[in-house]
Amino acid sequence: MKPYPLLALLTLLGTASAAVESGDTAPEFNLKDSQDNFQKLSAFAGKFVVLEWMNPECPFVKKHYSVGNMQKLQKEYTAKGVVWLSIISSAPGKQGYCTGPQAEANRKDQKAYPTAVLLDPSGEVGQKYGAKTTPHLFIINPEGKVIYAGAIDSIRSTNPADCSKADNYVRETLDAAMAGKPVPHPSTHPYGCGVKY
Repeated sequence: MKPYPLLALLTLLGTASAAVESGDTAPEFNLKDSQDNFQKLSAFAGKFVVLEWMNPECPFVKKHYSVGNMQKLQKEYTAKGVVWLSIISSAPGKQGYCTGPQAEANRKDQKAYPTAVLLDPSGEVGQKYGAKTTPHLFIINPEGKVIYAGAIDSIRSTNPADCSKADNYVRETLDAAMAGKPVPHPSTHPYGCGVKY
């Protein structure tokens, strides 16, 4: 068996150890958005924040956007004061990579309602959080703690018809936490396309 080059091994180890879990303090970041503004996580202290890793070309992402499932969540919860940040960590030359104008055009085409679409072409923030798939969701409470990390819902498929049948973990988490109740499933296994670092 061919040994891993040291750099690749360190990268694997670094990614594995960097995964953010429910209960952890959410790592700070400062990323440029699709409109060329910087968005810093700490600027949203005191609010619930959803981080949605996305790749507009991934069939699992398309599943949720093609029937308006993701947009409905974005619109409903941002109207309640939740900050929703869609993050694209695809590297240049990889599937899903977007410039700011491309990401903004995609947002308009999808009729999406995130607070902002953030660009992470170096993959630094995605790897800091341990984002594995698109979609991969993290929910942060007003105290800056991660209260959910995992899949958007309970049915692992690319079939848009499954959206209405699935248990939506994002909705479940936000509804419980915003009502001051315990989160039913603080962690689930994400599904989707691998993030294209």
